Amino acid sequence: MENKANDMKNQFQSLTQDDAFMDAVGQLPQFVDDTNADIDMAYDWVCEMADCSSFVCDKDAWDYFYNMFDNTQALDA
Repeated sequence: MENKANDMKNQFQSLTQDDAFMDAVGQLPQFVDDTNADIDMAYDWVCEMADCSSFVCDKDAWDYFYNMFDNTQALDA
């Protein structure tokens, strides 16, 4: 019997490869501007728009989200 766990090893795909996630993060500056969202509200909104429960464990997705959110804060200065 073949061990399917070994077949699944290294099959992780970042949400940065997901169109819904990328679209949501792309709309993040407008959302933050419209709602004055803090990072928690922005995170929840991206999860809702991308239909995912979390992405903090996905380093690429988290970094992309955080950098985009951080850029929206620079616009306020």
